[in-house]
Amino acid sequence: MSLIPPFKIGSYTLSSRLIVGTGKYSSLEMMQACHEASGADVITVAVRRERLQDKNSGRNILDFIDPARYTLLPNTAGCFSAEDVIRVARLGREMLANSNFKGADWVKLECLAETQTLLPDPWGTLESLKVLVKDGFQVLVYCSDDPILCQRLKEAGAAAIMPAGSPIGSGQGVLNPNNIRIILEKLKANDPTYPVIVDAGVGNASDVTLAMELGVDGVLLNTAIAGATDAVAMAHAMKAATVAGYLSARAGRIPRKLYATASSPMDGRINA
Repeated sequence: MSLIPPFKIGSYTLSSRLIVGTGKYSSLEMMQACHEASGADVITVAVRRERLQDKNSGRNILDFIDPARYTLLPNTAGCFSAEDVIRVARLGREMLANSNFKGADWVKLECLAETQTLLPDPWGTLESLKVLVKDGFQVLVYCSDDPILCQRLKEAGAAAIMPAGSPIGSGQGVLNPNNIRIILEKLKANDPTYPVIVDAGVGNASDVTLAMELGVDGVLLNTAIAGATDAVAMAHAMKAATVAGYLSARAGRIPRKLYATASSPMDGRINA
């Protein structure tokens, strides 16, 4: 029995709050082992055709993902314009519609501004979102941690908002927790179940726990596992951190105090 409840993004119900990727692994066998260790039930895959082949072996990534176990979340990684995002999203839908995988009708939208920072382009993101929503997609939107932009994206029909903790692959963790708190407050004010997922920048398990303790619904990551010295151990750690952070956020922490308070009663009374 799971310690935490499932949650919904559009028409999809996720049992795990951790979403993982497929890039940068030392081998496809290692990727497969890390997926297993992470406990994730959704795996995000870049759908540009050149990214589905493993550079070292020429084997197809999808052959190492079990369609009976995992739902794929196609993403538009590597796109730098709204036009490219829309084209790649439609390509991903076509690809999955002709496969055994679930996930053809949703997409993780990434529209990047430039190559050095890999920061999202807010204009291209909003423009492509509107087109994809009209095209019938359930769109999960990778964006900056700007609360106003996140509001606009939700209003434009995003199925979930995915603010970056820090730049992609940087391992810096959640740099601006206050913005994440504001995003949660604004997006969930009239819709407590609306999904907000921290995407990008986490480096280790404590980063995931912090993100979850802020109250987000989940975390999406890739490099933190794939780039770890012991990737399988890190995948296990990320799974545990997701659960720990979720439970901690809802358990009700003790208040911070300036001075000490004895944990054992001074006068011997149990309830002192």
